Amino acid sequence: MSGTLDTQELVTALKAAAEATRLRILLLLAAGELNVKDLTQILGQSQPRISRHLKLLAEAGLIERFREGSWVYFHVSERSEGGRLVRRILDTVDTRDPVLRRDSERADSLKREREAAAQTYFQEHAADWDRIRALYVSDAAVEAAITSALAGPPFKLFVDLGTGTGRMLEVFADRYERGIGLDVNKSMLAYASSKLNTSGLSRAEVRHGDIYDLSLPDGVADGVVIHQVLHYLSEPAHAIREAARILAPGGRLLIVDFAPHGIESLREEHAHERLGFEQEQVTAWLAEQGLAGIEVRNLEPEQGDDRQQLTVSLWLARRPEAVAAESKPQKLERIGS
Repeated sequence: MSGTLDTQELVTALKAAAEATRLRILLLLAAGELNVKDLTQILGQSQPRISRHLKLLAEAGLIERFREGSWVYFHVSERSEGGRLVRRILDTVDTRDPVLRRDSERADSLKREREAAAQTYFQEHAADWDRIRALYVSDAAVEAAITSALAGPPFKLFVDLGTGTGRMLEVFADRYERGIGLDVNKSMLAYASSKLNTSGLSRAEVRHGDIYDLSLPDGVADGVVIHQVLHYLSEPAHAIREAARILAPGGRLLIVDFAPHGIESLREEHAHERLGFEQEQVTAWLAEQGLAGIEVRNLEPEQGDDRQQLTVSLWLARRPEAVAAESKPQKLERIGS
């Protein structure tokens, strides 16, 4: 559905939303993406019943589903008139209701558990994170593609979200006047700070920061990188929204992550929340934030290296220049496909 709803579409959508459990589901999915197992835990209802409710909501165009490995996630549609209708309906709901508060608390608890697992993993592997990443795809190939994607004049402010070991701050050390790396994990920050000090990178600093709620003001960064971070997040679209918010007119955002794959062991062994991302999904998230010039490149595993099983995807997008700006829009270098 797009544009406006005809009478039958509107009736179908309202009927789908007009049931207590389905309204609770819509409130949860408006706050973040969840799968059937998540919803059964939060709502305390059976899997068949939850699945039936989700099916009705999807058929009415109120929610969307997408598959990642063997898991299917759902979220309120951002691209349909049905999804916009849902948000108008939810604006009228009193979220102080005890049942709804309990749902929200359980969802927050579930999110905290997942992200705590990822942080525990980071703490255990802070010193050898670069080596672990090399098991998936050649660092040299990825870094060459990254520097090519962001080729051009120096950045006044370069921001690395989920900086980890601070590697991106090192890679672009000669390309920015000031570099900031943000991460929530103290062990990672301590390690990154040590590396930067050893390298003598006085123009770079690392800080504690929440990728969902950045402490930076709007439109301050002309270069932003999210390198191998999204697959650890419960709400990757939220992180992209924050990255786009701090992007200055003409600034560029580069996302580097895995293409879809089916290696389920990465969930348990390496705390991956998502098994890669479809090109179209990330492109849609970028476009929804008003970014343009979106280009995608895939780096396939090297033949003959049995360790490398994953494809790395790069998404490059730009914040359009302000209409009143006198400077000429910066030309993006195409990075291929």
